[in-house]
Amino acid sequence: MKYRKKPVIVEAWQYLGGISIASPQWVQDAWSDRKLYFSGKKLFVRSWESDMLVSPNDYVIKGVMGELYPCKPVAFRETYEPVREGKRA
Repeated sequence: MKYRKKPVIVEAWQYLGGISIASPQWVQDAWSDRKLYFSGKKLFVRSWESDMLVSPNDYVIKGVMGELYPCKPVAFRETYEPVREGKRA
């Protein structure tokens, strides 16, 4: 059987090598809650399945259930498009 992805709006942040006060609040909260963490110089995200590596330029996506997961830039561009603030899916 084939399935179509439902149109949903997610929040995403592109990791460019660090987390700072300029990062979105949900990223700072995930850092405080240890859902995002560094091991050595590598960033990881705690997902429901396992801890996943976030490489520089990857996007971290906050899903509809609040889950976090990394996404490679090419897959992100093929799957998501910008939404004007206030617009709903």
